[in-house]
Amino acid sequence: MLLPLLAFIVGAVACTALSAVARRVATRLGIVVPPRPDRWHQEPTPTMGGVAIAIATGLAMAVLALAPARVDPPMAWLAVPMAALAMLSVGLADDRRQLSPLAKLVFSLVVGAFLVFALKNAERPGLSVVQTVVAIVWFAGVCHATNLLDNMDGLLTGVGAIAALFLAAVFAPAVGTVVTVLLAGLAGALGGFLIWNRVPARLFMGDAGSLFIGAVLGGAGLLAVFEAGTIPAALASSLGVVLVLIVPLFDTSFVLVLRRLAGRPATKGGTDHVSHRIAALGFSQRSTVRILYIIGFLGGVTAWVLAAWGWQVTTPVAAIFLIALALVGIYLARVPAYTAGEDFQALQRSAFAPLIKDLTFRWHFGQVLLDIVLIVTCFYAAYRLRFEGQALDVFLPSFTVSLPVVVGLKLTALYASGLYQRSWQTFGLRDLASAIRGVVGGSVLSILAAIYVYRFERFSRGVFIIDAVLLFLAIFATRVSFRAMGQAAMTRNKKCRRVLVYGAGGFGQLLVRELRANPAWNMNPVAFVDDDPMKARRWINGVPVRGGFERFEELLERESIDEVVISSPAINGTREQQIRALCAARDLAVRRLHLEIG
Repeated sequence: MLLPLLAFIVGAVACTALSAVARRVATRLGIVVPPRPDRWHQEPTPTMGGVAIAIATGLAMAVLALAPARVDPPMAWLAVPMAALAMLSVGLADDRRQLSPLAKLVFSLVVGAFLVFALKNAERPGLSVVQTVVAIVWFAGVCHATNLLDNMDGLLTGVGAIAALFLAAVFAPAVGTVVTVLLAGLAGALGGFLIWNRVPARLFMGDAGSLFIGAVLGGAGLLAVFEAGTIPAALASSLGVVLVLIVPLFDTSFVLVLRRLAGRPATKGGTDHVSHRIAALGFSQRSTVRILYIIGFLGGVTAWVLAAWGWQVTTPVAAIFLIALALVGIYLARVPAYTAGEDFQALQRSAFAPLIKDLTFRWHFGQVLLDIVLIVTCFYAAYRLRFEGQALDVFLPSFTVSLPVVVGLKLTALYASGLYQRSWQTFGLRDLASAIRGVVGGSVLSILAAIYVYRFERFSRGVFIIDAVLLFLAIFATRVSFRAMGQAAMTRNKKCRRVLVYGAGGFGQLLVRELRANPAWNMNPVAFVDDDPMKARRWINGVPVRGGFERFEELLERESIDEVVISSPAINGTREQQIRALCAARDLAVRRLHLEIG
């Protein structure tokens, strides 16, 4: 524990100082990146930060000399830093000569092949052909994933530091002292570099830095899986590594899939990454980077829980995290990123377009697939929550035997309840009845089937009750996810005008619902003002009632209001004149809600 901590401190201090030197040298040598459409910086920025990160990480590894016993690592543990240095060289060549995407791919595969050769020949049983190919492709994939993630100030720096820390914390026994110190040193170096790379960045890491980071993370992940031993342990370690590296892997998969659906080359860059789409929703650079930091942190925590409690216990936790991330991806895929009409162009032109459209929009095929995952996950989680130890071994076989029947019956009940006729964008309290009918009906049918087919032997009423509660919460959470993400984006969107609604009655509530349902209007209702004291300090349709007219002038300043909308026809005369006078003094627009039935 002491050596990784020292390595982290040394890496942070060294990289902070070396980054200052690298910035000056790069500026003098003219090694700068001019402003580009796919980057956020407005001025030429030096780009030798990757060298500073690599040197600082190497200096951090010098703490191994302080080990109480001599550390004499096998070739496998030395192979990871050697592979990182090789990818650093590739990155330096790319920064200076602009290597083609194919050249970088070939070099990363070559380095990955030698790394896998070193890992599989270090007193370890040989790998199969498939395992060898997957390992090589994995290493190259992680290197390019981190390279692609370096598209916003401070993004890869922070995400890489979080991933390195969790890899060191979760897999320290598997990867050994040398690689643990390497990871801790890298995390510290990235922490020091973040001082220079945060928004607005004064120094870039370049491809040298991003490929170096990817090589360390990808190589350490491979070593963790290879050292797992048994196949179940290797699968659990693989899932843990994927969770730790979830941000770069998710971003790369997201971009490649959507570029393919748009008919664009995978190697053609652009502002279509996860970070770009979050920013397109109105989030600032800092907020966008923090959101991805949080996702990376949650992935690391999930991996830590997986390692601490075992995959059998925590598989539902990992499933929930991955389902939530998939929903975020689906939501972000709806954000336009290409020329008008180009999104999903290739999919629309394919021979399967009519079938896909029919499945997606008429049968809600995606919702059904999601519900199958939710049903299985919640049913298994109910068993894990209800039983433990020997009791679990006794009752768990009933889960496997009854699962196909339970899935079929619950899907039938959800369909019969009318749940698939509800829109995710408008899903709310009025739609809860359908969800309740579907969940309760499915649970009742499942219990009857267990009684009729299995005479309820080795089944538990508690399992079905827990399962029903979990499934209802899961269905409700997934259905309102799009609405919640849309409201969050609208709230943080700098382009949206902040609207104060005067009047929290029926007309005001109708107005708020319409503003929320039409994000293209760029109007964000932030507060109500209502003269009825009974409505004060209440939340109506997710918008707070801040008080009456006596607080109107204060709210204009405190809430940074851009526009006032009078919602009720009862607000007129002297009160309307007062409202307009106060807004005119601040050059704020005032509108009225007009409803007409022709």
